[in-house]
Amino acid sequence: MLVAMVVGLVGGILLGFSLDISYPTEYSFYITMGLLAAIDSIVGAARSYLEGKYNNLIFITGFVTNAILAGLLAYLGDRLGVPLYYAAIFVFGGRLFQNLAVIRRLLIDKILTKNNSIAKK
Repeated sequence: MLVAMVVGLVGGILLGFSLDISYPTEYSFYITMGLLAAIDSIVGAARSYLEGKYNNLIFITGFVTNAILAGLLAYLGDRLGVPLYYAAIFVFGGRLFQNLAVIRRLLIDKILTKNNSIAKK
């Protein structure tokens, strides 16, 4: 599963750089907020995979819902003249760093457990 995530990420990056797709600059802020939420969902999926709790339906619905919510917050805040996008940055950015910290700990634990089992033999 992890290989599929990496292949999908690399494929998406290659497609993004190779295709000449443009969008109006006024949408860039909303797209950025959606991307932040999507990256948070991807890192959360990696964490749940390492914990053995991954569920594809939860990932897909969370991915879409979080991206739409972040974009809508930015749009609504723009219409109201209130920087509501800070809520998306704060929540999704905070969760992103927390999930990365947990992933780091899980990987270190797996490496240490593997090294300890090899040393005992």
